[in-house]
Amino acid sequence: MRAVVQRVKSSSVTVEGKIVGEIGNGLLVFLGIAKPDNSDDADYLANKIVNLRIFEDENSKLNRSLLAIGGQMLVVSQFTLLGDCKKGRRPSFIHAAGQDQAVKLYERFIEQVRQNGVSVKTGQFQAMMEVSLINDGPVTLIVESK
Repeated sequence: MRAVVQRVKSSSVTVEGKIVGEIGNGLLVFLGIAKPDNSDDADYLANKIVNLRIFEDENSKLNRSLLAIGGQMLVVSQFTLLGDCKKGRRPSFIHAAGQDQAVKLYERFIEQVRQNGVSVKTGQFQAMMEVSLINDGPVTLIVESK
């Protein structure tokens, strides 16, 4: 699994003109799922991300996690994170998981984040989405399970 994690002051996802997910202070997570991924990857990534110390403490040091600040998470499925651009000019998505596997692991990831006590909002799986955000920092990281 691959995630692009952005620290945000706020973020929202719109589908067909309607906001389907919206958060305040927290993390926007774009989540890509690969063919070899399984529930262990989802569990690992969820735990890793909620505990990443990427929020500032009183001394402006990155010492606080999403859990520590009581922040929210917005999770957006994004199979294009698995795009391979090594050859040619058109990305190949042969490494991305199929729909059945991807939705199962996407939902597992979300459930694991919730079990950690984080308020989670989501986009709409396989929909054309518009994502709005106000970056905080900006702080953007790529986190992978393997």
